[in-house]
Amino acid sequence: MNRETEWVEEAWARTVDKVKRTSGRIGSGYPHASVNGRYALEAPDWWTAGFWPGLLWLLHDGSGEASFRQLAEACEEGLDAVLAAYDQLDHDAGFMWTLTSVARYKRYGAEDSKNRALLAAGQLAGRFNLKGNYIRAWNTWRAGDDNAGLAIIDCAMNMPLLFWASAETGDPRFRHVAEAHLDTVLREFVRPDGSVYHIVRFDPGTGERLERIGGQGFAPESAWSRGTAWALYGLALAYRHTGRTAYLDGAKRVAHFFVAHLPEDGVPHWDFRLPEGAERFRDTSAGACAACGLLLLADCAPAHGAPYRAAGVRMLESLYRNYGAWDDDGEEGLIRGGTSIYPERKNVDVPLIYGDYFFTEGLARLKGAAAIAWE
Repeated sequence: MNRETEWVEEAWARTVDKVKRTSGRIGSGYPHASVNGRYALEAPDWWTAGFWPGLLWLLHDGSGEASFRQLAEACEEGLDAVLAAYDQLDHDAGFMWTLTSVARYKRYGAEDSKNRALLAAGQLAGRFNLKGNYIRAWNTWRAGDDNAGLAIIDCAMNMPLLFWASAETGDPRFRHVAEAHLDTVLREFVRPDGSVYHIVRFDPGTGERLERIGGQGFAPESAWSRGTAWALYGLALAYRHTGRTAYLDGAKRVAHFFVAHLPEDGVPHWDFRLPEGAERFRDTSAGACAACGLLLLADCAPAHGAPYRAAGVRMLESLYRNYGAWDDDGEEGLIRGGTSIYPERKNVDVPLIYGDYFFTEGLARLKGAAAIAWE
């Protein structure tokens, strides 16, 4: 057993053990962020609803623990009311139903899961703005708001649902929408140096780009690390699904920026362009997501993949050794140090369920997992 295999197997065993304990309380709920050591459970329409069942599926595959499958299936069923409520659905349908319904369908060929995922894909494709070639982000938050022209980098990670739907149905329209949106990502979100904008506002009537907005980053021209991770992994997945070199080249450009701006321990701060005096909290969720993207990128470009793989492995090992909460019974999260929305001071320096999910997915990739839902 080599050094990498040893720490990965150790991390996997400790992850399975901890989730066996925490799942007793979390059950088929929808955790988001740890508050005083316990995961706060959100309503099923919250954007993170797919990450806990997605994590359970990964652990079930690698451990055979029956309760993980039962809870994951119960979480999926709990999303049915959301799928039937138009005003609760937005651009994050991919996060929610790829990690639940697509995951289960790929494992068992379950027709009810297939139908759920196709309904979600249809809803997601229906948010496409033909004039601007983007999928609209969010719905109206408050009376008087106009979000019709907003697109966000996060949505790059929702496109695998559309690629899956296109392949499953033989209908190229889903793929056309996904590729058109991703082409806009390359043109309007990814800067020449590989850094990434979070939010772009378009004129929803004409498609003209109006402005770029800082969003969850420090400023419009800063470099929010989780947004950079969304772009890195989303574009790598787009290449996996399409074989288009523009997506591979984009993913590489973002990856080079991400890795070049990591601090000593290999885990990113919440923004890569913080001015002097700004608080430099880490965002372990960005690191875990980017690590998965780097591992996929290494597979997509095998002739030059070794540096990508090495960077992904280094990040995952640092998360395990330096940020893990394995033996802390007072903390339900797996990985400390996540930063959800720093500009609003929301969930700063705490475990986040998507950080836990991507960390687990990274381990699963290193163990040779056969079923990664996004692919």
